[in-house]
Formats: sequence, structure tokens, C-alpha cells
Amino acid sequence: MKLFALLTGLVVFSLALAACGNNEEKSSSKSEDSAKERTVTDAMGHEVTIPENPKRVLASYLEDNLVALGVTPVAQWSVKDGKSTQEYLSSSLKDVPTIPSELPLEAVASYKPDLIILDSPDLAEGGKYEQYAKIAPTYVIGTEQNNDWRKELTTVGELLNKSDEAKKALKEYDQKVKEAKSELEEKASDESAAALWLVGGKFFMVSDNLSSGAVIYGDLGIKEPNVVKEVSSKGDANWLPVSLEKLAQLDADHIFLINSDKESGSKALEDPLWKNIPAVKNGNVHEYGQDASWLYTGTIANKQIVDNVVKDMTK
Repeated sequence: MKLFALLTGLVVFSLALAACGNNEEKSSSKSEDSAKERTVTDAMGHEVTIPENPKRVLASYLEDNLVALGVTPVAQWSVKDGKSTQEYLSSSLKDVPTIPSELPLEAVASYKPDLIILDSPDLAEGGKYEQYAKIAPTYVIGTEQNNDWRKELTTVGELLNKSDEAKKALKEYDQKVKEAKSELEEKASDESAAALWLVGGKFFMVSDNLSSGAVIYGDLGIKEPNVVKEVSSKGDANWLPVSLEKLAQLDADHIFLINSDKESGSKALEDPLWKNIPAVKNGNVHEYGQDASWLYTGTIANKQIVDNVVKDMTK
């Protein structure tokens, strides 16, 4: 019996040692994995050492890309003390806290990011880049105010070790566009369209090669009205101011109207000049609220815009 007890004790002791060894090995492996880093160069020439697999990402204005890649940011862009966000992403970001769009340093630090991604150099001006870099590795995506959304998605995918997911998202978008173009050619061939934004009693027209304009004219190949061409040539912003007098000349079969003035009465829509625009008189104004994706760009925003266009122009 003593011999049996001794042997049993030795077996238990051996198993305990093995378990400790395994735990130490797992802990060591986990530690090594979290310690892995790589160095990348951003659009401004900064050499940035980032985690191999970032876990706490802050990427203001780039949330569309994160959601498309299956990544939840530590905080999401907002204005008006968090009351206004990118509502078209609300189902994916409903539990994500907000951060002011100007990215105050204290707020950024409070979320303890392990990677900060800035959409453009504007967000890094005035020494802010160096201050952000003290909080976490900071990468600037592009040098332009309006970067190509496809390149943005690809770059974000590379930074987060999700290049395959980025390629898949782009492939799915291209397939959706292909199907949409086919349906539009069949049911709305040679029809033209324009996208307008009403805010603060003033109208803005989307540029023909940016934001939703790039989707309408570039991706879907919808006929571009002459007024859109003229207005687009006068500026490089996503949305350009346009007078009612100019809109009276709008030769579009369809108008996609993003109405941010709905709560205040949309008084501009009562103006006789608006009511006499052909598309308005023909009942071809397709209205969307400011919570729609039309004011944004990215894989998810653009897919929603494609769906809206097909629905409205083929009904």
C-alpha cells in the first residue's frame, strides 16, 4: 500500500510539473505574440512601429473601413457632443462610445488605443501628430483631403493584418455594382441623375468624382447632367454650393435629395424655382434624411447608395 501511494504521488507530481510547463509555454507564447511588432511608413513619411495585430484601434472618419473588415473601434467619430454620428453604421457601432471629431488629446488617451489611424494630414497639424504618437503608434492614411476609398480600405486592411478581408469586401462591392449596372441598363437606360444636399436653407451638389458622385457617375455609369459638370468644375470639395437659380437649369431625370432641414421645415423646397425644376415637377425627387449614407464614402456607405439608386430609378 505504501509503494502504491508513493507511485501515485510521483505520477501526480509529474502531471503537475507538465501542467506548469504547458501553462508557462502558453503564457510565453501569448506574451511573444503580443510583443510582435512591425514597422511601416505612412503617407507623411513617418516610420511607425505598430503591433502585429492591433486590438484597440482608434480611426476617426475611417469607421466604415473598420466595420467592413469586422473590426470594432474603441471609439467612434461624432459631433454635437456625441449626438450626431455616422448613423448608417449604427447597427454595427451601437455599443461603441463616441469621441469628438477634433480628437482631443485627453479623450484619445482615455481610450488607451494601441493604434491611432488618421484619415488625413489635417488631423495631424500643429504638432498634434507628435502628441498623438506619445499616446500610441500613429499612422496617417493619405496626403489628400479626399483619399481614394479603395486605397484607404486596402491600407487599413494591411495595418490590421486583414488584407484578405479587404480584398473580399472590394470583390463583393464590385459584384454588387456589376449587378446594379445591368439592372439600370435594362430599366433606366440613358436616364440622368443628380445628388443634392439641403442644409441650413442652402443647397449643395455632390461633386461628380467624389463621395456619392463617384458612385453614381463613376461606378454605376449614370448619365451626368450638364449642370453637375459645370458645378463640379468650380471646386474640389465633396459637396459644392449651388444656387436655386442654377438648380432651375438642372437637366436631370432624377434628383436624390439629402434633406438635413426636415425638422426645421425645409422651407427652401417651397420656393417656386425649386418646384419648377423638371425632376421635381415629374415627381422624381428621392428624399433621404441626414442619417443615410449619402454624405459619406466607403464600402458600406457606397453599397447602401447603390441599393438606393437601383430602388429609386427602377421602380
